[in-house]
Amino acid sequence: MSVKHGDFVWYELMSPDVAGAAAFYTAVLGWDAADSGMPGLTYTLFSQKGVHVAGLMDIPPDAAARKVPPNWTGYVAVDDVDVSAAEVTRLGGQVHRAPDDIPGVGRFAIVADPDGAVIGLLKGQGDPPELPGLGTPGHIAWRELHADNGAKALDFYGQLFGWEKRDGLDMGPMGIYQLYGKNGADYGGITPRQPDMGSPMWVYYIQVENIDETAKRVVANGGKIELEPMEVPGEMWVIQCRDPQGALTAMVGPRV
Repeated sequence: MSVKHGDFVWYELMSPDVAGAAAFYTAVLGWDAADSGMPGLTYTLFSQKGVHVAGLMDIPPDAAARKVPPNWTGYVAVDDVDVSAAEVTRLGGQVHRAPDDIPGVGRFAIVADPDGAVIGLLKGQGDPPELPGLGTPGHIAWRELHADNGAKALDFYGQLFGWEKRDGLDMGPMGIYQLYGKNGADYGGITPRQPDMGSPMWVYYIQVENIDETAKRVVANGGKIELEPMEVPGEMWVIQCRDPQGALTAMVGPRV
């Protein structure tokens, strides 16, 4: 299935300690980590059974100057990065990194929605690899936006990427967990930001085979559990955690 405008296509970790981050994720998730070989750029590629999963890089100087903390960023495919970046501004968002080219890879930009949650735009060169289906161990399975105004956020992303409102789950005092997606598929959820979350942000859930064993490996390798295993629909459990460098990440999987 070819990648279309509005599809998530890549994930990237910015960290102040690339070697330490690589050691953590390879130990916890079984990923392989190898240098990309791109001239003039130190960029690590994480892979699962030979399939690229995500990238890892130092926090760039301009981001460090803005005191951007270690973080994961998701990239969404767009037909034209420059047009979409301009649309972000028109819709009340902000462009943090103006459209630029990565030789041999494509054109990208880093933007933020009106709440301030950061996301990437990407127009790749050539035919991208087919993405693994949801539920494939070692790959991103869910994309969750913690927003100050969920309805406003969904309208923004709907105009920008063509995402559609899907089912909503009533979480009681925590508000409505609004699913979003495209072409009949769920991509993730939009949830009201809780006070302990800090600023509005995206959280990406990595599929694992055993949530309890994964949680143990997180702690054993210097990470910190922020959300203990919690059951979600589909007989799955989730955890949220911080890697040793402080980046927030999450895992989803069954209890075996």
